[in-house]
Amino acid sequence: MADQYAQFREGDGPLEIPAIRWDEPPEGPVVVLLDQTRLPAEEVELVCTDAPALVEAIRTLAVRGAPLLGIAGAYGVALAAVRGFDVDDAAQALAGARPTAVNLAVGVRRAQTAYRAALSGGGDQGQAAGAALEAARALHREDAAASARMAGHGLALLDELLPGGGHRILTHCNTGALVSGGEGTAFAVALAAHRAGQLRRLWVDETRPLLQGARLTAYEAARRGMAYTLLTDNAAGSLFAAGEVDAVLIGADRIAADGSVANKVGSYPLAVLARYHHVPFIVVAPVTTVDPDTPDGASIEVEQRPGHEVTEVTAPQVPVAGVEAGGGIPVAPLGTQAYNPAFDVTPPELVTAIVTEEGAVSPVTAEALAELCDRSRQVTI
Repeated sequence: MADQYAQFREGDGPLEIPAIRWDEPPEGPVVVLLDQTRLPAEEVELVCTDAPALVEAIRTLAVRGAPLLGIAGAYGVALAAVRGFDVDDAAQALAGARPTAVNLAVGVRRAQTAYRAALSGGGDQGQAAGAALEAARALHREDAAASARMAGHGLALLDELLPGGGHRILTHCNTGALVSGGEGTAFAVALAAHRAGQLRRLWVDETRPLLQGARLTAYEAARRGMAYTLLTDNAAGSLFAAGEVDAVLIGADRIAADGSVANKVGSYPLAVLARYHHVPFIVVAPVTTVDPDTPDGASIEVEQRPGHEVTEVTAPQVPVAGVEAGGGIPVAPLGTQAYNPAFDVTPPELVTAIVTEEGAVSPVTAEALAELCDRSRQVTI
């Protein structure tokens, strides 16, 4: 089950409430999430005491973003183990909570493997649970380190492609500290440019239908003191036409073996625009997002979200006179059908480079990705 309590802070600066953390209050271990459905109006933490609560948090997007989902999945397995629930049942439910982001299953598998290895090695239930928790914590630390390395590689690539600085970067959805154990993926690169005095403007797509750009990326950019402007998704083309975009930086939820990239719906049109206008289109994601078992873009399962996310506007979670908090305000006729995929797939030929913690791949080919993954496994070993 889950419980909620609010924490508020004053002033601007880096995020002070982590997107996810493990806590051990007197009543027992819990996974604590910064509830992203309540941002930017409220900074509220969601406390999950079991795997089903964490599954619900994943499905409702209280916790989201490929790298963070991997961490959440690992902590969820550990939570089930420490509290004495069926670990395999918890792992299955967690891994299936959202189908497109491969990191979720990777994180679940990592903690589950550590749990099973401890048991098969003669350890008791407590030792196995401890092994699962340590695996989750290790993944959390590794993701933070990977985020920092991606930012460095991404900034170096921008300097190579766009010498002179003054970058005007367009981003889509949310790829900052809210999706990572560190400072994010694509957003971390923009943040590195900002710190280096090389970011002239961050163009933030509002990102329909859930407004994760408006609610979350703008929230993070404001906290960091970055120069940013929010725009409707369908205004991006006019920015390209006016020559106001120097590079597009996005994250990824799954990268197929051939380099096809699944990301928040609306990414593919940006890639087409970028190619037409000769603007670099750069994907930033950890190596764990590359899925060698998915051969191509057509093999990626694209999550379909509920139609009401399009036909209704969700009311603010904070009380507003005359409006039920959390309720939907209709913006389409009753009975309207909605096409609402959570992601779209960009083919590798439209991707200028894929930036990971192990370096950048450009041009994007199956062979180059395979070599990168092999190098990453050797480093891990």
